[in-house]
Amino acid sequence: MISMTGLLALALASTVAVHSDIHPRWTEKKATDWYSKQPWLVGCNFIPSTAINQLEMWQADTFDLPTIDRELGFAEHTGMNTARVFLHSLAWKQDPKGFKHRVDQFLTTAEKHHIKPMLVLFDSCWNPEPKIGPQPKTRPGVHNCGWLQCPGPKAEKDSSEWPELKEYAQDVVRSFKRDRRILLWDIYNEPRKEALPLLTEVYRWVQEVNPSQPISSGAFGGDAGITELQLHASDVTTCHHYGVATDLAKYLEGLAKLNRPIICTEWMARPIGSRVETNLPVFHDKHVGCIIWGLVYGKTQTIYPWGSEPGTPEPKLWFHDLYRPDGTPFNPDEIKLFQNLTERPKTQ
Repeated sequence: MISMTGLLALALASTVAVHSDIHPRWTEKKATDWYSKQPWLVGCNFIPSTAINQLEMWQADTFDLPTIDRELGFAEHTGMNTARVFLHSLAWKQDPKGFKHRVDQFLTTAEKHHIKPMLVLFDSCWNPEPKIGPQPKTRPGVHNCGWLQCPGPKAEKDSSEWPELKEYAQDVVRSFKRDRRILLWDIYNEPRKEALPLLTEVYRWVQEVNPSQPISSGAFGGDAGITELQLHASDVTTCHHYGVATDLAKYLEGLAKLNRPIICTEWMARPIGSRVETNLPVFHDKHVGCIIWGLVYGKTQTIYPWGSEPGTPEPKLWFHDLYRPDGTPFNPDEIKLFQNLTERPKTQ
C-alpha cells in the first residue's frame, strides 16, 4: 500500500498527456482569484440526522426541511460557512423536476444560514446496490450502515449505463451553473480504481456544461491513476486527510506545489488523531479550507468508528460529528475553538 504522501509524490511527478483530451480546467490565476474572494472555508459533510443516506435525504417522502433548517443553524452557530452535500442519481431519475426543486429549497435554507454548499454528484463508498423507495432502518452501533454508492460498481464499469448518468450530471449542473449559492461541484467522492474511465467522463460532462463554479474531485490516497487525474484535472485542489496534525501539515505542503487553492473536504476522526484541537489550527494557519465529516449524531451513526459491529455501545470518544440532535455539543471546547478561529460569537 502506497502512503498518501507517496501517492502525492507520484501524482506531482507524473505526466497528464493521457488526459489531454478533457476540456481545459481553470488557469491557476482564475482559481487563485476565485479563492481570494472566499472567506476561510470551514464546514461539515452534511446530512440531516433523520436521514440514513442520500436517498432518504432527497426523496420527496422523507425530505425533512425543518430538520435541515435547524441543523444548518447548528453549523452557522459553530462558525461554518460551507457544507459538503451528497446528491444521488436515483433521486433525480425518480423525479428530476421535484429533485431539483428540493435542491433549490436546500440551497435557500443554506443561504439563510450564510452557508454556501458544495454538491457531490457521484460516490464509490459503502453500500453498492442503491434502490429507490423506503430505505433500510438503522442498525444500532454500525458506522454509516445505510450510506449508498452512486451509481454503484456495476454502472461504474458498464458504459451502456453512462448516457443516463451523463444526463443526470449535466441536467443538475446546468440547472444551477450560475447559482451563486453553490460554492463548488465535487464531482466524484473516492472513486475506486475501476471507476477511472467513468471519472474521466464525468470531468468531461461537467466541463462541457461550463459552470461558473469550480469543479473538483478530492484526492484521498486511492489508486495512483485516480489521484493523478484528480490533481491535474480539477480547478481547485481538494483532498481527504484523517491523519495527525504533523502528517496533515506535510501533506498540505506537498499539495501547495500545485499552486492552486486547497480545500480538505474530509477530516476529523478523533480516536486516530485527527482532532479539532490539533488539526483545525493547521488549516487556519495555512488558510486551507476544511470540512469535517459529520455534524449531528443521527441515523448515519458516524460517532462509531469505521467497521463497528452491531450493538457497539456509544463510544466515550466519538469518531465523527459535533452535536447531538438537540444541539448539545459532544465537546463544548471544540465549538469554542471553531468560533474563535472563525471569529464568530462565542458559546456561553
